[in-house]
Amino acid sequence: MKHQTLRLVWIASAFLLLTSAYLRIPTAVTLEQTANNFLSSLTPEQKAKATFSFQDDERLNWHFIPRVRKGLPLREMTPPQKHLAQALLSAGLSQSGYRKAITIMSLEDILRIIEKDSGERRNPEGYYFSIFGEPNENGTWGYRVEGHHMAQNWTVVKGAVADSPSFFGTNPALVKDGPRKGLRVLASEEDTARELLMALDDGQRKTAIVNETALKDIITMASRKAALEGQPSGLSAAKMNAKQFELLQNLLEVYAGNMPDQLAGARREMIKKAGKNIFFAWTGVKEKGGPHYYRVQGPTFLVEYDNTQNDANHVHSVWRNYNGDFGLDLLAQHLQTGHK
Repeated sequence: MKHQTLRLVWIASAFLLLTSAYLRIPTAVTLEQTANNFLSSLTPEQKAKATFSFQDDERLNWHFIPRVRKGLPLREMTPPQKHLAQALLSAGLSQSGYRKAITIMSLEDILRIIEKDSGERRNPEGYYFSIFGEPNENGTWGYRVEGHHMAQNWTVVKGAVADSPSFFGTNPALVKDGPRKGLRVLASEEDTARELLMALDDGQRKTAIVNETALKDIITMASRKAALEGQPSGLSAAKMNAKQFELLQNLLEVYAGNMPDQLAGARREMIKKAGKNIFFAWTGVKEKGGPHYYRVQGPTFLVEYDNTQNDANHVHSVWRNYNGDFGLDLLAQHLQTGHK
């Protein structure tokens, strides 16, 4: 009976995700219902691992490296529970974003073979689900899905949803051998940026390439607040022609497109408001196959990407909101309104 009930809940979650795209159900409603479906499937012991208070410092304790984590991992779930967990991950991403996420998770098995790992450190089910507060579309709560090279954070405040930090990484960036040879999970993140770089004229490219040596990693790493010192560097969008600016927009759309419609729309609105006040910076080699890094910096958002480790076959990419990571801007607005 328990198994049958979980199966019905999973079917309901799948139906919710399918219909929400067509009926334009607010993202906060989808997240709340999908999170509660997941929670209802857990045993008390599992729920104790998966849930935290919203004020718990763990909510801001994110990272994308292999490490000891809190939360409930996929490997400790039953098959029906895993379906509901995947539905929760899917609810916060677009179809494209979800495809990237689960493919990144699958790369752990390739690393397990390459590194001759026992499966303890490299495990496709070593991804942890954590829920902070009580899921309620009009309340204040959040959740995180995190493991090696995939760290997604969502915060809901009175129906508004924040979707950052949002990190995707791949190792290998290009699978060079075996039955999955040729797989590039984050191909668009690299190729679209290089297309923009090569579309610049010599003078523009000289401005955009701020260092011939690639940065070793993204600058913001797993900081709790996205911050870069000094003025933006690189080439201003104001110095780009129409075609080059279109390519810049295409690059940013790759990152906006990782989110479901409502959240992608919020990212696009940030990009639109930035106008030409956006800077594109590159470090490292121009040619494909060599170590490189880039960032796109607007007044309210930051995109960082690097491919330098493992002979430039190891990607890190992230979208950050300067004041909105972990919903901090939404929380501030809520407190201000409540105070008034």
